[in-house]
Amino acid sequence: MADLNVITICGSLRKGSFNRIVMNLLPGYAPSGMKVSEAPPWADFPIYNADIQNSTGFPAPVQKLAEAVRAAAGVIFVSPEYNYSIPGGLKNAIDWVSRVPNQPFVGKPVALISAAAGLLGGGRMQYDMRRCMIFLDALTMNKPEVFIGNASARIDDKTGQIKDEQTIGFIKQQLEAFAKFIAAHGKA
Repeated sequence: MADLNVITICGSLRKGSFNRIVMNLLPGYAPSGMKVSEAPPWADFPIYNADIQNSTGFPAPVQKLAEAVRAAAGVIFVSPEYNYSIPGGLKNAIDWVSRVPNQPFVGKPVALISAAAGLLGGGRMQYDMRRCMIFLDALTMNKPEVFIGNASARIDDKTGQIKDEQTIGFIKQQLEAFAKFIAAHGKA
């Protein structure tokens, strides 16, 4: 298998978030032939406003993220659930990138991971993210799914490690499946 360059986008801006911890560990769990790296940041994107787009064009950070998505073999979103849905900042980043010419999510393989304090592990965020990706014509992998519920019992925010072997196993299974999904459906 050729090298698959996959980028990750974290839905939380908090440095010590469970989702950032999981995202930071993905390169070590990736199968042979898959390189996982973090996408350019979206924290400084202005709130999407077509007036900005029409007057000054796309901000440089938006263009940088769009190019990274376009160049990647696949994208993994690792995100918490805020108020039963996608965190507002992440949704704003997707809204900006979706308006760039030659929209980069079209045909792009996407995988989802979520960690949350509750038992559902971010399931509603993943549902809403799947709906967004359908509209953008992305290719969201359906299974295996990774929902890390009761995250504080599974992820050690002091050491930055996952302390639950079953959770690590689920993540590794998903990454293996994502490599196959990209090979079968991606443009890479």
